[in-house]
Amino acid sequence: MVLANRPQRIIVHHTATANVTDYSQQRAFALARAIQTYHMDAQGWIDTGQHFTVSRGAFVMEGRHSSLAELRGGARQVRAAHCVGQNTVSIGIENEGTYTSEEPPAAQYAALADLCAYVCTQYGLPATAIHGHRDFNATSCPGDRLYALLPALRRDVAARMGASASGAGTVPAPDPVRDPIRDLLDQAASDPLAGLPEYLPAHLLP
Repeated sequence: MVLANRPQRIIVHHTATANVTDYSQQRAFALARAIQTYHMDAQGWIDTGQHFTVSRGAFVMEGRHSSLAELRGGARQVRAAHCVGQNTVSIGIENEGTYTSEEPPAAQYAALADLCAYVCTQYGLPATAIHGHRDFNATSCPGDRLYALLPALRRDVAARMGASASGAGTVPAPDPVRDPIRDLLDQAASDPLAGLPEYLPAHLLP
């Protein structure tokens, strides 16, 4: 579903999968397919929950269908299923790996910063609009180490945009159209897996 509003923020996630050393494109595509299979077959969603996924090998992939087309247009967003209460007002970015005690590879972090800068530029968001999943839901996502990197990520994104981390030089996004009833339904549907929102069964990946 395409919404007639721009997002207010970016929400960063980790996939809570293994911190593999296979940085290939083949591995990245296998991850994307596994997430989609899990979200559609186990969760019953219409597609992958998040808008984009960044692999440990720094490959950036579209998650939910039409997310890239709408991002390029810069005026609308695709309704997602990555963060309860935020699915109509945010862009969700999954990062392959588990970052509770380990930081993401440098190339993955750089690709995340590049993607966030592009999202911010297209939608008129300041770098301060980048948040972690745990800022909104009761979850450890995106892991303590990645969450601790968010201030640096905001600074790096601001630098890529040629702006200060406080948001100077950016255009504020218009107030979004909220869909509170739909978000309440999402919350009810997500309760059985609320403790492990990023969990991906190992058998889905080679």
